[in-house]
This record gives sequence, C-alpha cells and structure tokens, in this order.
Amino acid sequence: MSKQLSFPQPIETSYAAENYYPGEPSAVARGMLADAASWPAGKLLILGAEGAGKTHLLHIWAMQNGGLLADPMDLPRQSDSPVVVDDADQVAGDQAAEEALFHLHNNLAAAGLPLLLSASQSPLSWGLQLPDLASRMEATATATIEAPDDATLTAILIKLMGDRQLSPAPNLVDYITRRMGRSYAEAGRIVNALDGLSLSEKRNITTTLAARVLDGETE
Repeated sequence: MSKQLSFPQPIETSYAAENYYPGEPSAVARGMLADAASWPAGKLLILGAEGAGKTHLLHIWAMQNGGLLADPMDLPRQSDSPVVVDDADQVAGDQAAEEALFHLHNNLAAAGLPLLLSASQSPLSWGLQLPDLASRMEATATATIEAPDDATLTAILIKLMGDRQLSPAPNLVDYITRRMGRSYAEAGRIVNALDGLSLSEKRNITTTLAARVLDGETE
C-alpha cells in the first residue's frame, strides 16, 4: 500500500552500505574502491552521471577506511587520514580551491595516504586554470559508473522513495521502471514529482499518478 501524505516528510538520505545497490553499472568502480593499494599514485576519480550514486559510494568508502569527507570549496591542504572529495570539479575556476587541491595531492602523496574524488566528467572538461593541478588530475586513475540497467533503476527508485519515507507497492515501481527514461537523473525527477503531486493533491502514489508524471505533469 502507498503511504497517504498530507504534509511534507523529511528527506533523510541514507549513505549506509546496506542501502547501496551493487548493480552491474558500478561493478568496476566498486572493484577499484575495494583495493586502494592498487590505485596509481594513491589516487582514484569516480566518474558518473548525476544521480549515479557517486556520493553514496564515497561515503561508504570514507566510513570503511577512516576517510575525511572534504568540501571541494573548503579543502584542507594536508591531512593525517585519507581524503574524500565529492564533486571535485567544483574547484575549477576558483584559484584558492584549485591551489588547495593541488597541495592536497602533493601532501597526501608524500604521506602515502589515498585521495578519492568524484566528478560527472573527465578532468579534461573541468576547465582547470592551474596547469600543475590539471596535469595531476589528468593523470589520476578513473573508474566510471556506467548507464543504469533496469535492475539498477528499480533499486534507485526504491531507495529514493525510502529516503522520502514513501512506501510504493512493488508493481508501481515496476510500472515506472518499464516506462521511464533510462537515466539516473530521470529517476530523481520522477520521485520528486510523484512526491510533490501526492502532497499537493493529498493522494496515494498510484499508477494513475505515476502516468501523469511520466507524461511530464508536475506539481
């Protein structure tokens, strides 16, 4: 049964390991994350589209390896533990942030500590202004989360709805998966729109509501 909603529910994003779906699209990335000792120069960059689960994977790795989750726009220049930088491409064009990431590269390498980063695109597309940082990023090993298959999209829909405290019937998730666009970002758009419509109209999340969202109707 779908949950009847009449007021906004808090979105509590879970980054617990047990809530990550280990699908085929992320197999290479997960394999590399499991063996940090094999990372060339102690660095790894996880690439993937919006909503692909990069942040979730980075949080899991940080929790399992004592990593420091660092804001790309407020990076430490050195650390006594591994450092994890989500959305590292945000530093591009900001002189102070680029310099901080450059020094972090050097200091972690000197200390023999891993550096894990994520971005949606290859460093060649970031627009880095600091040549030394650009060369280090371009030499960083990468692992790409591939486009989602049906099983992964189903798992992501269930995860996103769970974060919003929604409990859809299994047949509803299957209905959406078969008809939606094949992208991670589309899964997020659909869940957000379903939640909005159910709240505004005070209705259960049904196939009728899902059909409207899939047809492009939002709240």
